[in-house]
Amino acid sequence: MANPTKATHPHAVTELCDEGGRLYASALRAGRVSREDAECAPCLLEFALLHPDPDDANWLRPVPPTVALAERLHPIERDIAERRRLSIKLADAFEPFLALAQQSGTTDHSITVLEGSARINAALNLATAQVRTDVLTVQPSDDRYSERSLLQGLERDRPLIERGVRIRTLYQHTARYSPEKLAYVAQLAKGKAEYRTIDELVERLIVCDETVAFIPTRDDQQVALELRHPGLVRYLIKVFEFMWVRSVPLSAGAPYEAAAGGITDIQHSIAKLLVEGHVDEAIARRLGMNVRTCRAHIAKLAATLGSGSRAQLGYLIAQSGILQQDPSTSAGGSHT
Repeated sequence: MANPTKATHPHAVTELCDEGGRLYASALRAGRVSREDAECAPCLLEFALLHPDPDDANWLRPVPPTVALAERLHPIERDIAERRRLSIKLADAFEPFLALAQQSGTTDHSITVLEGSARINAALNLATAQVRTDVLTVQPSDDRYSERSLLQGLERDRPLIERGVRIRTLYQHTARYSPEKLAYVAQLAKGKAEYRTIDELVERLIVCDETVAFIPTRDDQQVALELRHPGLVRYLIKVFEFMWVRSVPLSAGAPYEAAAGGITDIQHSIAKLLVEGHVDEAIARRLGMNVRTCRAHIAKLAATLGSGSRAQLGYLIAQSGILQQDPSTSAGGSHT
């Protein structure tokens, strides 16, 4: 008697288990199979590949594969025919509007406004499904959307990696301390994917194959632009490459270690923004960290420079000359 532990259930008919396949083939050769042997493959009865023997209740007879196949193809072919009829109706419905668009010259789709996360994700999914060689992404830190964005990104990126598409992603340095993002990177880094970090990023960006780019237009990520104008896309690629060569490989180690003089790379970035007059909340947002962490770095910067007040800190930053130093020379700042 067959071992019932070999079969895996439930499953689709297109994924017939090994035990089910073996028993169905045996039944076709012998003309029947015992009910006892078929107990380990209930899928054969569920899929109507076996039916009771009218002469002996202890046996089951196989349904001819041509009959079983026809029974399953018929609804699919009916659905295809229905969809074909629907496509003809859609083409007929839009034909007068297409003619009007051609006459009025409104067929330019170089910039498309996408409203709502459903439409944005649908456009992203379509673009990534059609990508052939390269995807560039800029992903500023944002805890409000982190988990959802990572899950959606994983669903989109994994098939790209499997197809051999090269993915380059820029995060902020704070991503190095995010377990969720590190886990995400670990799942995809085996393919043609590269991940780097930089201190400051302005906004999200996705570019596919130098043909289409996506940028948000609102902070809540509910409105985005789909850009297909070649000049705009080329410009955004140049912006990405400018940031890429100044970024740090994710595997290069922590960029927050103190350089000579006790000023870390991130504190250098904070000092620059402080001198420009930004408040703590704005600095934290631009550097992808929470306000508490930002203020802790400001306190360390003040202690290093010997500042006793916020006003004095700005003066000491300007007098210290640290803004003239290249932060890429600090630990973890290699661009190789």
